[in-house]
Amino acid sequence: MATDSRLITVVGATGAQGGGLVRAILDDPDGGFRVRAITRDPSSDKARALAALGADVVQADLDDARSLKKAFDGAWGAYCVTNFWEHFSPEKEITQAQHLAEAAFHADVEHVIWSTLEDTRLAVPLDDDRMPTLMGKYKVPHFDAKGEANSEFTERDVPTTFLLTSFYWDNLIHFGMAPQRGEDGRLALVLPMADKALPGIAVADIGKCAYGVFKSGPETIGKTMGIAGEHLTGDEMADALGDALGEPVAYVAMDPANYRALGFPGAEDLGNMFQYKVECNDAFRGARDVAAARRLNPELLSFRDWLAGHAGELKGA
Repeated sequence: MATDSRLITVVGATGAQGGGLVRAILDDPDGGFRVRAITRDPSSDKARALAALGADVVQADLDDARSLKKAFDGAWGAYCVTNFWEHFSPEKEITQAQHLAEAAFHADVEHVIWSTLEDTRLAVPLDDDRMPTLMGKYKVPHFDAKGEANSEFTERDVPTTFLLTSFYWDNLIHFGMAPQRGEDGRLALVLPMADKALPGIAVADIGKCAYGVFKSGPETIGKTMGIAGEHLTGDEMADALGDALGEPVAYVAMDPANYRALGFPGAEDLGNMFQYKVECNDAFRGARDVAAARRLNPELLSFRDWLAGHAGELKGA
């Protein structure tokens, strides 16, 4: 890469979203960008792999504001993302977002992408008993914290594109959501989505879309953009899964209350999330534009495209 190319600092570079963006930049050596990959542990196998591909791997921690300011120094752009599922604390996530916004402001970064989600409390207030209030002041903590943290960027006048992501199809492999075999021996995809469509995306495409945002220039600054690979109902997902796995898969629409009662860490949060996606389906889907995502990333995968490359992993999930 040319040394005069614009530097993009990528937070969470060894994670799902950040890793996809790092690879998208590295895969386009003539694109005019170079990448600084931020990770807590530069000695990890994933970090070493990125370094071998040509990334400048730098240590920083979202809980350490000073390390982030150093990591953002000299950056033209920055991709900012937090991971609620590492700690399950919305307050910590908001603090981390504050550190990111401060680092971007301090470094005078020209274009930031903040990977965010809706603050569901704007549609489902805390006194709305359709779903329980969690942790005293949230409906969907991992959504609400990101949405609330948008102000950390706007209040500092950081030039930010707010990127709304969608359900990772990769969750079917890595988050225990793959079709499960019942007592009758048949496979079932169990999701509390009723008959509504769920916007989804291959996680690698999030990074590619983010790269498209950076390449598009300042026109998206100050805007909220939502991306998805497809919007599919549970039945449509089950049909595609059945074709990929070589045997029928039935869709079972679980009640969100029953999902909340499953008892695994985050079950209540996810139960509320799915209920929000059902009850606010038109608005949630309307905010996630497949055509816009494809303009940013012409290689955008459909669900069946994604399944073609992951059927073996699903069989072992």
